[in-house]
Amino acid sequence: MKTKFFAFLAASLFLLSTAFGQTLPSPTLAAKSWLLLDFTSGQIIAAKDPDMRIEPASLTKIMTAYLAFSAIRDKKLSLDQKVNVSVRAWKVDASSSKMFIDPATPVSINDLLHGLMVQSGNDAAVALAEAVAGDEAAFVAQMNHEAQRMGLKSTRFANPHGLPSPDNYSTARDLSVLASHVINDYPEFYKIDSVKSFTYNKITQANRNRLLWLDPTVDGMKTGHTENAGYCMIASAKRPNGSGERRLISVVLGTESDQTRAQESQKLLNWGFQNFETVKMYTKGQAVATPEVWKGSQNQVKIGFTRDVFITVQKGWAAKLKPVLERKDPLLAPITEGSKVGTIKVMADGKTLMELPVLALESVKPAGIFGRAWDSIRLLRK
Repeated sequence: MKTKFFAFLAASLFLLSTAFGQTLPSPTLAAKSWLLLDFTSGQIIAAKDPDMRIEPASLTKIMTAYLAFSAIRDKKLSLDQKVNVSVRAWKVDASSSKMFIDPATPVSINDLLHGLMVQSGNDAAVALAEAVAGDEAAFVAQMNHEAQRMGLKSTRFANPHGLPSPDNYSTARDLSVLASHVINDYPEFYKIDSVKSFTYNKITQANRNRLLWLDPTVDGMKTGHTENAGYCMIASAKRPNGSGERRLISVVLGTESDQTRAQESQKLLNWGFQNFETVKMYTKGQAVATPEVWKGSQNQVKIGFTRDVFITVQKGWAAKLKPVLERKDPLLAPITEGSKVGTIKVMADGKTLMELPVLALESVKPAGIFGRAWDSIRLLRK
């Protein structure tokens, strides 16, 4: 499911902000770089310098968590499994954030995940890296392999925690994709991000995401800070949208304070929810057309989409949407289910807001020799 989800998004991403830039000014944020993504449609609503290379600081831990979730899914680890704490994990930068694990006391994977995402423990990051891959270097290799698989073209990881390194960098765009993967692929583990505080070794630490207290619709995701990175935050909220819900993901990077990153993230989320809505265009399996098929065992084929299709539009624009189907005719058998047979352009006021590949919803086998011959004659007469 996750591969299809992001393959579909790759075909439709990032047209929206250009189309609406002339009608609705983007907000002004006190941040070096920022981006607002509609998770439901996969579209960037607005952004400023989304491809600026930045130091991700503790936002790095999102990838660390993702690989730990993958190891649990693949049954290489379990939540209640206890692992030994290495001296390397225990001694990680003493001045940095820690969950205070101890080499004398084995710790569960579940506690490490909470220590990682709630307490932002750098020691937890190293311990998880060692549990997943055996050692930190092997884990970092896995991080970069996964980043490549996700299509994070401007991201590289040097460690599992995000402490400063010239080889640890990313962008707002890449981080929004990484955040989307966590929410889509591991919703059961993403819930950890909404935990407001966690106690380990008799030490209680609060989640640094202030929005968990200020906005009940926010349920994640992670904060980060170093001197070079400034104060950074990825936040996600889910609010009502018509008869359903929609989720927005904000990435705010390089602010001057903890308070500012929360304030600017809240501003960006509110702006997106107040000014835009997500419209369902098509339902999975819905036939958007049944064009004629030539030289096939049947005369028509159902075409449409293999997942629900949404588009994010400025409020008041839903009635303006006009889908335009473009096909390469004639359609000749054989046709394989899932193969691209055309494109739908979603238009409004003469602008293309989104282009979507239209797929065959069924296979069509070739006709017999006489059927193919007859259609060949008919095509000559067209």
